[in-house]
Amino acid sequence: MNTPYHHGDLKNALIQAGLHILSKEGIQALSLRKVAKQAGVSHTAPYSHFADKQALIAAIAAEGYKKLYSQVSAAAQRHSDNPLSQLTEMAWAYVQFAIDEPDHFKVTFSGVVERENDYPEYVEQAKRNFELLVDVVVACQRHGVLAQGDTELLVISLWAGIHGFVHLLLGNQLPSALLARYSARNMLLFQLHHFIQSHQTETFHE
Repeated sequence: MNTPYHHGDLKNALIQAGLHILSKEGIQALSLRKVAKQAGVSHTAPYSHFADKQALIAAIAAEGYKKLYSQVSAAAQRHSDNPLSQLTEMAWAYVQFAIDEPDHFKVTFSGVVERENDYPEYVEQAKRNFELLVDVVVACQRHGVLAQGDTELLVISLWAGIHGFVHLLLGNQLPSALLARYSARNMLLFQLHHFIQSHQTETFHE
């Protein structure tokens, strides 16, 4: 089924068409001509927005980061008076985005964007997400929820744990018996609880 194209929204139509091809057929199958066909536009239409295939891939990933930021930042704002709740609900928003839009999540974090610095919007959107998590971890450190130390190192450790959980979940790698007893949210909360416990008194060293 072709991606519906609405006049004035060509860029988004091309991004959605490219996402569909990437998620179903992989990067080798992606071309601007094929994306144009999927979107139902002329084969030259994509060039009004994208110089080449890599530019389209970067735009698809940037859009994924935008959607993720929208959900995660909304969770942070709802709990701005409680850093622990902020951290918990931001982590769940991250997982929820992956559950709701698995194709976009996988493409965004697939590492298929080459020469990242050639695409400032992509870099900016990725940076926004990271900085948001840094801000919340700093707040947690300030309120004693997490130990003092190298904040960015702590952020990477936290992100790796959440991201790893998402990959197990999306890849159907979690034991079915466990899934029968606990929801994805409960498992995430358990993971975060132990992460926080292990980093409340720990001091980081190089």
